[in-house]
Amino acid sequence: MMGEAPWPPEVTLRGRTASLVPLTVDHAGDLAEAAAEGDLHKLWYTSIPAPESVAIEIERRLALRAAGSMLPFAVLTPDGRAVGMTTYMNIDAANRRVEIGSTWVRPSVQRGGLNTECKRMLLGHAFEALDCIAVEFRTHRMNQQSRRAIERLGAQFDGILRAHSVMANGTVRDTAVYSITTPEWPTIRAHLDWEMVRPR
Repeated sequence: MMGEAPWPPEVTLRGRTASLVPLTVDHAGDLAEAAAEGDLHKLWYTSIPAPESVAIEIERRLALRAAGSMLPFAVLTPDGRAVGMTTYMNIDAANRRVEIGSTWVRPSVQRGGLNTECKRMLLGHAFEALDCIAVEFRTHRMNQQSRRAIERLGAQFDGILRAHSVMANGTVRDTAVYSITTPEWPTIRAHLDWEMVRPR
């Protein structure tokens, strides 16, 4: 229908260690600083913007939002700083499927529970508010850190899309695909809730 807002609708998700808010150009300054930490953009097997390209990446994601294929978020710490980005992407409204992806956060907030909480919020919203039948995760076959993180969530490995896409450096990406389906969500929700509170 003409003029109808894209699905899923914009939403703010708030947790204990992080909030996910609709991405805007106002986040560019914080995100450029975050992207500069640890030279994340130099990782050959992933696509993280260089600090000077963050504003362009925000505009790209907002254009995909306008086209209905992405819902981008800024990842905020409790003090309101933007420390990364994540999205619902490859949105399939007819089949109620989304991919959680195009995610990165600055190194200083990695491995502290923030990423797990962000995934918990996105998965909970997808299954409990959007009535999704499945949520996908995709990553480069060679990105072992990302693959281990996805597997720790409880997502099932679906397979490899071989020669799936061409990277910015000209190499060809094999994409590892994982998913969580509606019947699996209650068990994974219990697992993630425990992960967020268990003693370290």
